[in-house]
Amino acid sequence: MAKFKYRMQNILDIKMKLESQAKIAYGNANLRYLEEQEKLQKIVVRKTHYDMRLKELMQGDINVMDIKHAREDVNNIKVIMRRQMVEVHKAEMALDEARKALNQVMQERKGQEKLREKAFDEFKKEIASSESKEIDELVSYTYNAK
Repeated sequence: MAKFKYRMQNILDIKMKLESQAKIAYGNANLRYLEEQEKLQKIVVRKTHYDMRLKELMQGDINVMDIKHAREDVNNIKVIMRRQMVEVHKAEMALDEARKALNQVMQERKGQEKLREKAFDEFKKEIASSESKEIDELVSYTYNAK
């Protein structure tokens, strides 16, 4: 029996490798995004702590220098938080790009797999046709031999 050999199998293999690389890149981008989100959450917690400290200093005995330092801390943490928000946004954009690249590579691989399936179906039809011819020849030989 004939063996099916897809003539563009090397292209399909390359597409599969590219897809696995794109999945790895997407996973790395997702990991970076999650790390940046976690950093932002920690900064938000620190900001809340600084806000509470400033509020406590504003009550009761007022020490102007402590209040000034607490306000500076709050302002500094706001700047740090804004910078971290920018980093989170950058990571999110990189994640979207990686997702788009992964989708593109997956579509290309699926297209190659569809072409392979069509070629395999054509191969099966050719095999069925050749078997049918052989059966017809065998039947006609047997009929003519009688």
